[in-house]
Amino acid sequence: MRRLGAIIAGGKATRFGSDKAAAMLNGRPLIEHVADGLREQVDRLIVCGRAWPGMDGVEDAPFPDMGPLGGLNAALRYAQQNGFDEVVTAGCDVVPVAQFLMKRPDDRAIYIDGHYLFGVWPVALAPRLEIHLRNQDNLSMRSWIAASGAQAITSANAFHNLNTPWDLAQYAAQRSNISIR
Repeated sequence: MRRLGAIIAGGKATRFGSDKAAAMLNGRPLIEHVADGLREQVDRLIVCGRAWPGMDGVEDAPFPDMGPLGGLNAALRYAQQNGFDEVVTAGCDVVPVAQFLMKRPDDRAIYIDGHYLFGVWPVALAPRLEIHLRNQDNLSMRSWIAASGAQAITSANAFHNLNTPWDLAQYAAQRSNISIR
């Protein structure tokens, strides 16, 4: 089972006011913390929706600025073209990174309940997501989860979505002197 890791990072960060992926946490860009958390779980890692030094980047698909689903679609396309079986996703702004070290319980995609960008998506869903994106205006992860039959799983971890500089500052203050992954 070959796994591709995909950091979904194509958003405009309007609530953050600047590049969220580059925001510093414990002296390192936030996206690097997310990359560290994914690397242990995957065979290869890419960034969707933007370029980032030291990582392969792919454009959102089928069009730019489609939000997280455009990033997921790009990752599934990349995985399909490069012989991967599934894609493990994470947003560039949520820490710590969910751990998906176990095998999916069946052929369905799984995601962390309440944190839709943490998921494991079978590459077989690639054609279905492409059709989903081209045939409707609803680009929400929730609509795709319903259409794909993805299964919510729970996690004992507390995840922190760092949407604003204040969120980041609060998180950093609470976690000072702790390694974040």
